[in-house]
Amino acid sequence: MASHIVHFTAPINSTTSGQLIERCTQAVQQGADELVIKIATMGGECSYGFSLYNFLISLPIPVRTHNLGTVESMGNIIFLAGERRSACQHSKFLFHPFHWNLNGSVDHARMSEYAMSLDYDLHLYARIVAERTPMAAEPLDILDYLKAAPRILDAEAALATGMIHEIDCLGMAADAVSSSIHS
Repeated sequence: MASHIVHFTAPINSTTSGQLIERCTQAVQQGADELVIKIATMGGECSYGFSLYNFLISLPIPVRTHNLGTVESMGNIIFLAGERRSACQHSKFLFHPFHWNLNGSVDHARMSEYAMSLDYDLHLYARIVAERTPMAAEPLDILDYLKAAPRILDAEAALATGMIHEIDCLGMAADAVSSSIHS
């Protein structure tokens, strides 16, 4: 089996998203039977996180995701694109309220647009988590975490909530094709 591994240890932004898309596309073109994305990220921009999720679930090969140590914020959405998901014993997942940086002056119409977009992103995030964790013994209250009460999951809690399927350090085979994206 030709396994390709991408180590994604970066914020989620335009540059790193483009790099991840490029590495995944190369893996498919090189005949990978499986793509493993090992993730350590503090999150980043919503638009790129949702785009990467949609890209990853559309790939014609199985995608497995693995938490190397910390997956936070929008990183959770990318992580959930994995058909199989795992985490090291000493990993964490963080869900917290969204925040935006606004530069310069904002009129009423723009502020309404921002509020509408923020609400849409909240519900889209919650919908993806619900779709990817349907059999959870302990369902996640994502809207609460994203609006008011942040939550950290350790590996055991991630297993109970359906974020992961197993706790495993997920070693790397000697013949695996490996690349990294970091910033």
